[in-house]
Amino acid sequence: MKEFIKKYEIWVFLVLGPAFNLLFVYARYLNVINSFVYRHGRFCVLLLFLICLVKFTRGNEGIKDIFKPMLNWRVKPKWYIFSLVFAFLIGILTLMLKGLYFGDEFYTYIKVEYNLNLRAILMWLIWAFLGEVVWVSYCIRQLLKVTTPFYASQIVGVSWTLWFIPIALLGEGILPGIPVISLLIFMLGVAGMCTVVYVGSKSGVCVLLLQHMINISLNILLLSPSRGGVATFTAYSVIYFLVMLIFMYFMNPSNKLKTIRTT
Repeated sequence: MKEFIKKYEIWVFLVLGPAFNLLFVYARYLNVINSFVYRHGRFCVLLLFLICLVKFTRGNEGIKDIFKPMLNWRVKPKWYIFSLVFAFLIGILTLMLKGLYFGDEFYTYIKVEYNLNLRAILMWLIWAFLGEVVWVSYCIRQLLKVTTPFYASQIVGVSWTLWFIPIALLGEGILPGIPVISLLIFMLGVAGMCTVVYVGSKSGVCVLLLQHMINISLNILLLSPSRGGVATFTAYSVIYFLVMLIFMYFMNPSNKLKTIRTT
C-alpha cells in the first residue's frame, strides 16, 4: 500500500483532498463544528492532510520541500509589481467592458469601496498562504514533473474547484451566489496564473501576493455576485481565464521547466 501511495502521491492528494473537505463542510452543515473552526479549519485540514501524506511517503525532507518556494523572495521587482496589480487590473477591465456593454460611460461601474479592516486583510493573507502552499508549492510543482504547465494548472484548477464546491453550496465562508460553472472557470484561470507567476519567478511569495490581491479585488470592486451581479462575476472569471491563456501562450512557461525541475 505504501508503495502505491508513494508512486501516485499527487493523485491521491488531488482526489482525497476535496473528499476530506466535503466531510468537513458536512460537519459544519450538521452544526458539529462552529463557524470559527469551519472558516479557518478547512484550510488547516487540507494542509494537515498534505503534511501527513508527504510525511508518510517522503518523511521530513518531503515536508520541508513543500515550503521551499516560500523561502525564495529575492526575485525581480517586476514579479512583485505584477502580482500586486494583475487581479485589480482585470477587475477594472471587466467593469469598463460592463459599462460599454450597457451603453453607459466606461467608468460607471468602477467604484472602489474601502470597507475592509485589518482583521479581514490578515485573514485573507493567511488563507492565501495556506492555499499557495497546498495548490502551488506542492500540487503544481509535482505535476510539472510529469506534464506541461498548462495541463498541470488545469488539473489543479479542477481539483481546487471540487474542493470549493461544497463550500459554495453551503454558502458560508465564501462570496455568496457563485454558480458552479463560473467557479470552475474562475479557478481554472486562477490556477493558470499561479502557474505562470511561479514558473516565471520560482517564488511562492509572489504567488501568495497574487492570490491575496484576488481576494482584495473581489471585495473592494463591484465584482462579486452579491455586489456586481452573477453576470459580472462570470465575466470577470472568463476574462481572467482568457488573459491567463494569453500569458501562457506568449510567456511560454514550458521553456522554463528545465530550470524549475532542477530546483
